[in-house]
Amino acid sequence: MATRVHARTMTGFVAVATTMTLAACGGAASGSGSASSAAAGSASSASAAPVTVTMMVGGIDKQIYLPYQLAEGLGYYKKYGIDMKLSTEVSGGVGAEDAVASGQVNLAGAWYVHTIDFQQKGKDVISVAQLSGAPGEREMCATGTTISSPADWSGKTVGVTDLGSGTDDLTLYLAAKSSLTQAQFHRQGVGAGSTLVAALQHGTVVCGMTTQPTVSALETQKIAYSAIDLATTDGADKWLGGAFPSAAVLANADWVNANKDTVQKVVDALVATMHYIATHSAADIADHLPPNFVSNGLVTKDLYVKALDQDKGQFLPDGMMPANGPDTVLAVEKLAGKVTAPVDLTKTYTNDFVVAANKLEGFAQ
Repeated sequence: MATRVHARTMTGFVAVATTMTLAACGGAASGSGSASSAAAGSASSASAAPVTVTMMVGGIDKQIYLPYQLAEGLGYYKKYGIDMKLSTEVSGGVGAEDAVASGQVNLAGAWYVHTIDFQQKGKDVISVAQLSGAPGEREMCATGTTISSPADWSGKTVGVTDLGSGTDDLTLYLAAKSSLTQAQFHRQGVGAGSTLVAALQHGTVVCGMTTQPTVSALETQKIAYSAIDLATTDGADKWLGGAFPSAAVLANADWVNANKDTVQKVVDALVATMHYIATHSAADIADHLPPNFVSNGLVTKDLYVKALDQDKGQFLPDGMMPANGPDTVLAVEKLAGKVTAPVDLTKTYTNDFVVAANKLEGFAQ
């Protein structure tokens, strides 16, 4: 388990009205001292002037990324002294992980796997909190087909968010594990939400990897069925060989080291949010999200709540990196052909801030 502080999906189908002001990384107040000492000061930080922090999320209206917005809806950022400016990546725009790596934003709500990708490129990006232990994805296959495993993709076109995305990596891994080479099937970027639905309806792809609430919309309209479950920890165990840490809080290691107090406050807010998710119903959670996240052209609020209830188990209750999670992710990346250089997993994440946050909240570790 790492203790040292060293360390895309396309946007969802709903247009999100979030603040897009991207403050320079230097905009957050610098901190000092250890993560635990930062946590000790967090309890009294609410009375101080809030610190402005910018975070871009890889599709903020997707259920797999709901904790970042939920923390805002619950008032937790404000409670811990953070003036959080949330934004979402948009189709054709810069990805959340690239935005944080280039310094356009302080933090990214994106998959942990990007820390490995960046390390191979010589960039020190780390996860400071881990929000999910499964990808939250399901392989949805068109109604009328009989696909039940990646082996059935032979000679067919399969949809991914876009080539090079996390869903693409998972698709390549699943294929390779079923002894299916890249030459034996075709991958096509179809986006998410309504564009994925259209691709399945029109037969452009036979299957596509996507998340809730699109999954429930496809099932309700009888357009597609769930053939492979990567949305739950049980599904991750079956298809990926163990917990697969996905949604995380990513940052440049240099920025983390220069702003420890600020990072601690953000993690305090998100750890409190994860405990809220673990102890409240899907309906309670939905009530604290923007109305257009939970009721729109594809889903009703009732359907959104049903979908969240089904896949809520992907979220981690304490923000800790799952044991052996990084190893599982690295194994997936290797089999998918994405690892070309040595990887030091101890430099891709830290639990220091999460441990301190749980102590502050009174949660046992």
